[in-house]
Amino acid sequence: MIAEQGVASLAVEPLARRMGITKGSFYWHFANREALLEQALQRWEEHDARNLNTALGAIAKPRDRLISFFRRVGQERLTHDVYSALCAAADHAQVIPVLDRVAERRMRHIAAAFEELGFTTGRARHRAQLVYSVYLGFLQLQRQKQAPELSSNAFEDYVDHVIETLVPA
Repeated sequence: MIAEQGVASLAVEPLARRMGITKGSFYWHFANREALLEQALQRWEEHDARNLNTALGAIAKPRDRLISFFRRVGQERLTHDVYSALCAAADHAQVIPVLDRVAERRMRHIAAAFEELGFTTGRARHRAQLVYSVYLGFLQLQRQKQAPELSSNAFEDYVDHVIETLVPA
């Protein structure tokens, strides 16, 4: 629901209706909407950390790790849709710390790869921020329907260009 309609759409009654349960059943599991949101955010963050460690942590060569980061944008649609919706709610008290932790964890992985490629710690961190800015910008363009569809040749061309521009050979 967050991925489809955003954080503000997460409400007890529509969610219960969508799941085919009563509001009473909902309240059996969650004290209120905030408890549901907290659990959803925690679950998504854990999923994201697992994906990051599995996908990028398992790749030995730093350049291949960076390329994989860009390529995964097209493969992890739900994760990116949720992240995009969370970014749109970046002023929400429950969302802020999750976004901070996820962005920091991702940028640490990216910066580590750049350090392994020979960048100084400071330059690697700057490059990681640049890479992450490109990623966030692409998500925003997707939300505005101004980016190529994920499964299109235009998207593949875009990813190839980003890799060529930002990841040293």
